[in-house]
Amino acid sequence: MAAEEISKPPSLPPYPEMIWSAIAALNETGGSNKTSISKYIESKHGNLPAGHTALLAHHLNRMTDTGELMFLKNNYMKPDPNAPPRRGRGRPPKPKDPLAPPADLAPTRPRGRPPKDPNAPPKPVKPKATTAGSGKPRGRPRKMARPTGGITGTPTATSAVPMTTGSGRPRGRPPKVKAAAMTEVSVQN
Repeated sequence: MAAEEISKPPSLPPYPEMIWSAIAALNETGGSNKTSISKYIESKHGNLPAGHTALLAHHLNRMTDTGELMFLKNNYMKPDPNAPPRRGRGRPPKPKDPLAPPADLAPTRPRGRPPKDPNAPPKPVKPKATTAGSGKPRGRPRKMARPTGGITGTPTATSAVPMTTGSGRPRGRPPKVKAAAMTEVSVQN
């Protein structure tokens, strides 16, 4: 049993105590950064646990959140008791007036559309007003029917688009040439 007690490393003080002693011993004007605190603890207490850096970071963050330490420009320092409290980023909150009485609001209405009154008389039906239009029907005009071929001088079924005035050819891409119209050229040996 004596051998077990000798091989057992001495117990470490809690991390907050080690951090306080490191900051006090280093005594830097702008505060001490994480690496300098870590190096001081490693030099002072030789046998540290395997997750020392993670433990140190966790305790430093927790101490800054509780207000035991102040974190400024990547350095940790003891908070000055006479300093005004530091405000975070963004717009400051509006000051609340404790003496102002709560405003008396009208009773709140239920949400949604109010129900129809069953006793109300029906609304008179308005006659549709006729518009003095141009006489054209509304909307997109109907397609023209395709002309069926047979009469000479009129466009055939192959060209459904009417011809332009002044030229003898229809608008758009010409129709594809059929394979029967092509002739074979024989090569003689």
